[in-house]
Amino acid sequence: MKKVIITGVTGMDGSHMADYLMQKTDHTIIAGIRRLSNDNHKNINHLKNNSRFKLIDLDITDSTNIENTIREEKPDYFINFAANSFVGNSWTMPINHMQTNCMAVLYQLEAIRKFAPNCRYYQSGSSEEFGDVITVPQNESHPLRPRSPYGASKVSARMLVKVYRESYGLYAIQGWLFNHEGVRRGVEFVTRKITHNVARIKKAIQTGENFEPVELGNLDARRDWSDAEDFVDGVWKMLNQNHPKEYVLSSNETHTVREFVEKTFLVAGIKGHWSYLNLDNTDKRPENEVFRKDTGEILVKINPKFYRPAEVDLLFGDSSLARKELDWQPKISFDQLVKKMVENDLCNV
Repeated sequence: MKKVIITGVTGMDGSHMADYLMQKTDHTIIAGIRRLSNDNHKNINHLKNNSRFKLIDLDITDSTNIENTIREEKPDYFINFAANSFVGNSWTMPINHMQTNCMAVLYQLEAIRKFAPNCRYYQSGSSEEFGDVITVPQNESHPLRPRSPYGASKVSARMLVKVYRESYGLYAIQGWLFNHEGVRRGVEFVTRKITHNVARIKKAIQTGENFEPVELGNLDARRDWSDAEDFVDGVWKMLNQNHPKEYVLSSNETHTVREFVEKTFLVAGIKGHWSYLNLDNTDKRPENEVFRKDTGEILVKINPKFYRPAEVDLLFGDSSLARKELDWQPKISFDQLVKKMVENDLCNV
């Protein structure tokens, strides 16, 4: 029975990967989690009594902990989903992002080189590596031009993966995962922030209570959104080729944050329209734009504190190569993703 170490298993991607492997393989899942004073095991509680699921203490920023774990377990696969992945926060915590997203990868690769050289390694990459894009859409050959400390940390990790693959012959890859969301996404991320707050507003409307609007930043940023559950299948296929090769995973569509807002309220049955804070619409500065309920209440407003120092205006993936060579394709559409997330939050508010 093969062993798969998954880091970040309490998060969205890691927990979906564990579920996928439980269903599709007979491998043992070794779930690495960082010990906290309050556990955050909501996404994996349903797996804890499974004999193939083993929880271990694993802090990816502790090189000794990483080395001891790989020496003892000698995994067949190591899937690193652990990261500080909140892009906006990376300007205020740049050192943490580099330590968590890059140095941790170096610790993992070095331990695998020494103690489990046949282990197949996957590092979770990001479309934020493309950053200030120069061609649309972006595929595997697009230059890496990050615009945030987060993007830079992922580019640095990618270079380490490349060096260890070419220097030591490791099966080590880092895929470019374009934006992917789902019901397990944290509420600090813009898509879940929107769906969670729409559910809150819906409940307030139903009970006749006053409500505060959702506060957002750049409404016109365009992203390529997919469902995280579709992506774990692509990651596993990348890990099981004859030879290591890296791919873009994406929906091959792009949508604005504005469009996400509109569709979310529509799914919740709340009709709204865009206007400006001043009802005569004379002051049309971007920060004065609002989304109003048809009866006048403000549902969404702009807060400039959510603007990024350097914005990535457009991310638009081209996953043609993965679809052709890995026989991979997303199954859940953008509209289905929005509906799924809204309905989940409506049930849980």
